[in-house]
Amino acid sequence: MIPFQVDPSWYEKYWWREPAPRRLSAFALLRRGLERFKKIQGSNVMTHAIRFHKPGGPKVQQHRNIKVGGATLECTLYGSGIPVVLLANAGCSTGYFDDLARLLAAGGLQTISVNMRGTGESRGSLDGITVHDLAADVAGVLEAVDCGPAHLVGHAFGNRVARCLAVDRPSLVRSVTLLAAGGLIGPATPLGTSFRNATEVKMNGSDCVTVLGARWLSPASDPKILAQVECWPAVHLAHLATSRGMALEDWWGAGTAPLLVIQGLDDEAAPPGNGHALREQFGERVRVIDLPRAGHFLLLEQPEAVTRAVAEFVGAGAVPR
Repeated sequence: MIPFQVDPSWYEKYWWREPAPRRLSAFALLRRGLERFKKIQGSNVMTHAIRFHKPGGPKVQQHRNIKVGGATLECTLYGSGIPVVLLANAGCSTGYFDDLARLLAAGGLQTISVNMRGTGESRGSLDGITVHDLAADVAGVLEAVDCGPAHLVGHAFGNRVARCLAVDRPSLVRSVTLLAAGGLIGPATPLGTSFRNATEVKMNGSDCVTVLGARWLSPASDPKILAQVECWPAVHLAHLATSRGMALEDWWGAGTAPLLVIQGLDDEAAPPGNGHALREQFGERVRVIDLPRAGHFLLLEQPEAVTRAVAEFVGAGAVPR
């Protein structure tokens, strides 16, 4: 039986640019690659790579499970260049950032989507921790990847973590983009209330809206657009709990980092008055973009407008439309 063969040029182009034997089996090839990777990165990182064939897109997507302190974080990386970290909403994995990540990578940047503790394959205790600990996790990822200071893009709760990192570790942060900027002006009812009724461990975003009543969308948006969103209701509540008892000043202003606020005018969970308050308090350091017909998940409700604004702010090159 002839073993499955892998084109050696793939190994040379997409891994560590070493010559590979002409007839190396897939298993031997991957074993050699993993051994080499461990020598370079250390044993605290697990990874695999996928080659993409989409025209104009980045050629390689990497998945890494990175150990940072008491946590192991699942990360997805695209492209190369100045890093852009993508952080999702409380209790959600970062899969719904994939289109934005690919476009930014195609524009000459490296995107690093970080699943916070309890989402995707990320693991780590959520008992007794604060947003400072979640921010330290992200700092640990940046140090493990060794990519230098990064632009941070956080959606909803994810931008609380981003802002806290900018306060705690300013040398790691180039700028912070807030997609739905809550914190000062709260919703009519507390965040997470509807999630206490969840009976499933994991739900998609559409069901979070239609079954649990999550206030994530503009009335103009179809809940079906959230089908790709993965959410763990209990983790959603645990993430929100990490900011209770913290002083607003610990994260609200993102230190001295340049801020871009993109917010939906129909956002009930993070009322748009928050972005305007940031602008009023911090002046020209803050740029605010208000999007009509968009709610809390504006990235999926108005994807072209959000992508265009983020790409311009972080300095992406020509971004395919």
